[in-house]
Amino acid sequence: MPSSTPFVDPATGELDAAQILTEAVPLGKLIGAFVAVSLVPFGLEFFAGPSALGAVFSLFGQFVLAVGAGIVLMYVIARGRELSES
Repeated sequence: MPSSTPFVDPATGELDAAQILTEAVPLGKLIGAFVAVSLVPFGLEFFAGPSALGAVFSLFGQFVLAVGAGIVLMYVIARGRELSES
């Protein structure tokens, strides 16, 4: 069992804002990357209108977001395990 708890300053017992931001920035960039990629098919869906092609673009955009959510969850789990071991 590690002696220090992640995200808690051992001297004061309060939350360590610097460490929280250090971990949040890469996570935010990863989420932003998948959102930016998904905006392309959703934008094409908007211009295609209510048609079969628009439905395909909508499904592809949702697929990108679903894969992105899975990758983000895997990153969070892997990073949490790294933090708990150190």
